[in-house]
Amino acid sequence: MKIGEVAKMTGLSIKSIRYYHDIGLVQAERGANGYREYTHGQLASLQFVQHCRELGFSIEECKDLLQLKHNPKRCASDVKRLASEHLKALEQRMASLAALHHELSELVAQCHGGDSPDCPIIDGLSGKSACHH
Repeated sequence: MKIGEVAKMTGLSIKSIRYYHDIGLVQAERGANGYREYTHGQLASLQFVQHCRELGFSIEECKDLLQLKHNPKRCASDVKRLASEHLKALEQRMASLAALHHELSELVAQCHGGDSPDCPIIDGLSGKSACHH
């Protein structure tokens, strides 16, 4: 399969597929014409990587997961450890985002809008305590 077909089948951009090839994540063979030719196995690997990326795994984590996927002697505990570490990092980011959401919600609630230059949002972003006007 040529790269354009693979892009349509995986939902990846051609640029991403080329990047994954260049970094050695999923490499295609070059045909006599110089074009990359992807096998069904490489297509499956790209679909796997795409799903991992959708779940927020880094490129390096995708590489590790892909190696584990192709290793018939892998230990499920290695896969679980990697996924659990990613889940913990995701939960920490979610907690951080929740705190940011709360802070910004407070600032927005304190601002009455209107034509006045007084703005608790600007004050809050400036590190000043926001007060009701």
